[in-house]
Amino acid sequence: MVTTSYPRFPGDGIGTFIEPIAHGIAQRGHDVHVVAPWHPLVRRPPRQGSVRFHFFRYAPLQRLSLFGYAAALKADVGLRPAVYLVTPLALAAGWCAVRRVVRRTGASILHAHWVVPGGFLAAMSNPGLPLVISLHGSDVFVAERNPVARSAARFAFGRAQWVTACSDDLRRRALGLGARDARTEVLPYGVDVDRFRPNSGTRVRIRRAHGLGDTDQLVVAAGRLVRKKGFEFLIDAVATLQAAWPRLTLLLAGGGDLEQELHQRAARQGVGQRVVFLGAVAQDDVAELLAAADVVAVPSVRDDAGNVDGLPNVLLEALASGTPVVATAAGGMGAVAIDGETARVVPERSPEPLAAAIDELLRRPEYGAQLGRQARSEMRRTRSWASVAERFEQAYARAAERSPVSR
Repeated sequence: MVTTSYPRFPGDGIGTFIEPIAHGIAQRGHDVHVVAPWHPLVRRPPRQGSVRFHFFRYAPLQRLSLFGYAAALKADVGLRPAVYLVTPLALAAGWCAVRRVVRRTGASILHAHWVVPGGFLAAMSNPGLPLVISLHGSDVFVAERNPVARSAARFAFGRAQWVTACSDDLRRRALGLGARDARTEVLPYGVDVDRFRPNSGTRVRIRRAHGLGDTDQLVVAAGRLVRKKGFEFLIDAVATLQAAWPRLTLLLAGGGDLEQELHQRAARQGVGQRVVFLGAVAQDDVAELLAAADVVAVPSVRDDAGNVDGLPNVLLEALASGTPVVATAAGGMGAVAIDGETARVVPERSPEPLAAAIDELLRRPEYGAQLGRQARSEMRRTRSWASVAERFEQAYARAAERSPVSR
């Protein structure tokens, strides 16, 4: 697996979906080697079960470790200037690393995450192995906006035997970048329904830790503080709800470039004391927050630059938690957030409908509980990581059938 993000330490919130994909494939009897850029926060042993790690160094200075791990994009709408400096170094080092690992291990499949830069790096390094590229969101956005990245994506798609996308929106946009219709499929993420689940004890403990009683209202949201997450509209919705629900608190988990701006927005709206910024939190802590909430909000948007989530992990996690969810249908979210069945779905960028849906769930807890039960049942039935790993294994087989090496 060639990737530019992977959880750097247990509980890290970066690249969380790559880890269960890697381990799911390993649990199906395969040896998995993960090739990824080194980062100052990497705390991984060389091997975990049948998953082995190969982190390559490329930056002359530690502060220039901007290749991957969500560090290249500023607020997810533009590349940081230093990225143009380190990318050639990273591609050269990654090229050597991929070829070295392939040679030493006798690898039979290359699986690249994100078409740029991961797919391009794998295609450039490819010694003739079948290549699968998986699309996750920001990669397609960058390729659509940047001519150099667009050329790199087209190169990678031209050499891939199979392409997976976590949403139909991403798949359709990839076709516009050169992916072949007959060699692409929508393959959404899974969710750990044992980690993300209802828990009454956790609910009481987390609420008390934040000074909240059983009758106080708690809304939780989680994600990087970037434009496409739409958190500014959620803050505006909380301000709208303040008169009806003076004890309502929003816990916002995540860090990012917009933290100061969002703090200021909450203060201007008069809800500075009602919106609590938790910073980046571990995955286990996210699970506890979701279980403690009365409502989980996932207000994602297609931002002004055109970037949009493919399928945010937190949406699947919230649905699995059995907590009532209010979400938009941005990107691929509408495939799992179905209004009146698994969630309340509201228009993007609209604080008033967002506030109204939260208000409805707070006033009708029995309705919210019903939505939560239906959502969790659906996640258990259709979104296990084991089934996702099986589908990736099938994608590998399709790639091998189409590879010149196999003919």
